[in-house]
Amino acid sequence: MIRTLLLASAAFIALPAHAEDTPPAANTSNDAPAAQAQDHDQPNGEIVVTGTRARSTADVLGGTAVLANEELNRSLRPTIGETLASQPGVSATSFGPNASKPVLRGFTGDRAPVLTDGIGSIDVSNTSADHAAVINPLTADRIEVLRGPAALLFAPSSIGGVVNVIDSRIPRRVETPVHADGIMSYGSAANERSVSGTLDVPATGSLVFHFDGSYSKTDDMKTGGYVLSPALRAQAAASADPDIAELADLRGTVPNTAARTWNVAGGAAIINDGGSLGFAVSHYDSLYGVPVRYSFDPSVEAEEVRLAVKQTRVDIRGEVNTGGSAFSHIRLRLGAADYKHSELEDTGAVGTTFYNQGYEGRLELVQTARGSWEGLIGGQFVVKDMHIDGDEKFLPKNSMTRFGLFTLQSVDLGALKVEGAARYEHSAYSAQPDADIGNPAYARNFDTFSASAGASYELADRVRFGVNVSRSERAPSSEELFANGPHAGTQAFEVGNPGFTSEKAWGVEATLKGSGDGWSLGASAYHSWYDGFIYDAPTGAIEDDLPVFQYAQADARYYGFEIEGSKRLGTVGGFDLNVDGLADYVHATIVGEGPAPRIPPLRLLGGFEAQSTHLNTRFEVERSFAQNRVTGFETETKGHTLVNASIAWSPWGAQGTSFTLSANNIFNVEARRHSSVLKDYAPLMGRDIRVTARLTL
Repeated sequence: MIRTLLLASAAFIALPAHAEDTPPAANTSNDAPAAQAQDHDQPNGEIVVTGTRARSTADVLGGTAVLANEELNRSLRPTIGETLASQPGVSATSFGPNASKPVLRGFTGDRAPVLTDGIGSIDVSNTSADHAAVINPLTADRIEVLRGPAALLFAPSSIGGVVNVIDSRIPRRVETPVHADGIMSYGSAANERSVSGTLDVPATGSLVFHFDGSYSKTDDMKTGGYVLSPALRAQAAASADPDIAELADLRGTVPNTAARTWNVAGGAAIINDGGSLGFAVSHYDSLYGVPVRYSFDPSVEAEEVRLAVKQTRVDIRGEVNTGGSAFSHIRLRLGAADYKHSELEDTGAVGTTFYNQGYEGRLELVQTARGSWEGLIGGQFVVKDMHIDGDEKFLPKNSMTRFGLFTLQSVDLGALKVEGAARYEHSAYSAQPDADIGNPAYARNFDTFSASAGASYELADRVRFGVNVSRSERAPSSEELFANGPHAGTQAFEVGNPGFTSEKAWGVEATLKGSGDGWSLGASAYHSWYDGFIYDAPTGAIEDDLPVFQYAQADARYYGFEIEGSKRLGTVGGFDLNVDGLADYVHATIVGEGPAPRIPPLRLLGGFEAQSTHLNTRFEVERSFAQNRVTGFETETKGHTLVNASIAWSPWGAQGTSFTLSANNIFNVEARRHSSVLKDYAPLMGRDIRVTARLTL
């Protein structure tokens, strides 16, 4: 398959024989423009680069968030979920410190995909909360959270949103001279030590090589109070078994949460005025522990599960500036990966091993702008073969093939901007018969169509109001269809339903965005109506000493809001004094059942910053309220308040080199995220003093 990718890329770059003579185009690439002798600076956090061209966040329909530059440095954590957790409308699964993934408006998994440069992570992170996404935030140049019509370029459901992590493993520009970046950090709460580095070396006027690597190691995570929630502590204290009773006093450190992760990558690209073609080969290796889900039944032994993850991946990206009358650019993106992880018992023996081989690619044809009208059309494919070996196999050997066609169109009429997108997908699933878990052979096919359309109107200079309406369809995932067995990571016996139909939803979102001299505002409110919403819930039965969780379908209703803003108060002694804040809220109900599970509560965050050319200080307070709307199998989550502060020094101004000292959860509060499956067994990190140095040469 890798040979096929290379041959396809060679044919792709050979398309326009006149490419060398084509003048440089404006920035219409998926990311920053590919041009010679440009500096290495990334677009700032007010620009979205995913789509037909770079656009201001105010011009993007739907609530959008961008993490870049200094804010990305300050927010960097070992997982993509924790890195994004302070963005509006974003929470995290917080399955311990090593397997945290983003939760977008209450959604995760297939409803909130995490991509790397426009295609998937090609792992098994969507199958379970304990499976980490093979995406390393340390290598990210910027991270974008997309909603609205633009999200349909990548996924059939645009209601939750899409996370796109953008890196430079495949070089995007020819650096002059050699360019190097390095990040070193230390975090006290888990004795976290991490280092990463990138190197771009120009070989000729159009050829550049890229190398990067990272290493991080943590001990067990310290927390601000008791490990178990009050309800579980009371249950443990009431036990007649002394080993169980002593769990009520467990505090300070969350057992089995240490980790070690390293990855390396190398790539090269040919870049000139006519386009670019590049590739990267990367290897990821991680060993991490999953917080223990203690049992209060003396006959059931709690497991300390560790996951040993390995992935080898090849990526290819190409772009041709055709200068044609119909299409100005053609973009190609391909990826292939072999993935494996083993779930290790506390003795070191391998209990269960997951294997996944995946291929993904997309081709985009960017239309030549015709007056105020621009857009693109494209296609995408995903192929996945997965199987599990071991005693706790909960899925049969299965395959998935998906083909999609998509388009994004926009018209700029000045005060009025109109945008629409559509996506068709054909998904084919097959599962081999498996006597071990009692599954016969299955074959299912789904055809889904999703569309989104909206408009924004300029109410005043740089102030826009927008409305977006979407109709989305999502095919069930493999685990929702075929699961039938015990899963040690989630401590549940999971049962799917091969008879599920596609999940359908209507959604509407209103946005208000504005900015001016010293101020900015972004607000969105949304409502979604689901038909055939797929969710899991306990049946009350016990199988293999585990509670049985059965996937089911029902109607559901989601609504909520996000609002963020900032204001410059004035300038004192060369420092701009700014205040900022955000609030987000989700309300979710499964019709006929009650509240949807694991929905984040109302959250408020306020910050104060003093900014200058070389020094930036920040103080912030985050309040997460109690979550009392719970299902029958959830416990309520108490509210908590976190206080954080940081100071960043950039000795040469905006040249990339910076030193940051931050203190998070200063008062060592015991805090739990309601969106976490393990919130009652694994609280959030306690007081964490972090030092981060980013060096640019």
